[in-house]
Amino acid sequence: MPLSIRSLHIYPVKSCAGIGLDAAPITTAGLAFDRQWLVVSGGQFLTQRQHPRMALVRTALTDTHLQLRAPGMPLLEVPLDGSQRSQCPESVTVWRDTFTAQAESEDAAQWFSRYLGIPCRLLWVDVQTANRATSRDWVGRWREANPTLSAGFEGDHLFGFADGFPILVANQASLNELNRVLGAKGRAPVSMDRFRPNIVLDGDDLGAYEEDHLALLTCGEGVRLALVKPCTRCGIPDVDQESGERGDEPGLTLTATRSADIGVVFGQNAIVHAGAGARLRVGDPVTLEWAF
Repeated sequence: MPLSIRSLHIYPVKSCAGIGLDAAPITTAGLAFDRQWLVVSGGQFLTQRQHPRMALVRTALTDTHLQLRAPGMPLLEVPLDGSQRSQCPESVTVWRDTFTAQAESEDAAQWFSRYLGIPCRLLWVDVQTANRATSRDWVGRWREANPTLSAGFEGDHLFGFADGFPILVANQASLNELNRVLGAKGRAPVSMDRFRPNIVLDGDDLGAYEEDHLALLTCGEGVRLALVKPCTRCGIPDVDQESGERGDEPGLTLTATRSADIGVVFGQNAIVHAGAGARLRVGDPVTLEWAF
C-alpha cells in the first residue's frame, strides 16, 4: 500500500478532545483552528498533565461557533467572530514563549471553572499578532542538514498554542509496533489519540519509527512538511482519552524503548510550506525525502 494520509486531526482547545477531519486547510501556522484556544488559571496554562479530565471536553466546530461539551455540563458555544471576546490583548506564557492573546466571554470562563473546579479563563490567539515563532535552533539545524530541500522554509514559522511547532506527524506503523510490545507484556493496546497528532501516515513505504530518519514529506498537491524535531513525550499519552483516567502505559514502555538524548520520543514535529488555499485530505499520497 503506497504511503498516504490515514487521518487528520485538530485540537481547537489545547489539551481538550480533538476532531477528526476528512480535509483541512493548512498554512504555515498549521491546520485551521488547531490549538487556537487555551485554558488558563492563575496565570498558568492548563493541560491534561495536571487535569486529565480535560480529555473529556469534546469539541466541535460549526460555521459560526466552537462548541464544547463535557460530563455534567451544558453545551457551551463560543462565537468564532470574536463578538464576545475581549479586545484588550493580554500576556500569556506557554513554556518559554510569552506572547499576547485575548480572553473569551465570562460565560466561557465560568464553564471551565465549574468543570475543573478552579478559577479558569478561555483565551484565543491570533497567530499573526501573537508573533510566536518555532525554535530557530531546531529549524536552523534542519536547514543546515538539508540545504537542497530548504527552499520555502526561510524566515520565522508562526503558530498558536501548540507546544512548540505547528504540526505533529505520527506513523501508524510505529503505533502498531508499540502495541505489539505492549501486548507481549500483557498490557492493553493504546489508540493514536493518546499522542494527539495532526497527521497520521500509513503505508508500506514507512516502517515502524522510520519517521525518525525523514527530512521532508510532500503531501497531496505540493504541501511540504519539514520534519525538524522528534516530539518529546510527557505524561499525556498515559491518559485514556475516553475515560479521562491516567495509567502508567504507554509511558513505561516508551521510556524503555524510545528514550533519546532529548527525552522520550514518539512522532515528529514539522514546519509547513504551502501555497495560498492549500488543503490536506485523508487519502492524499505522501512522498518521502530521507535524512540520509
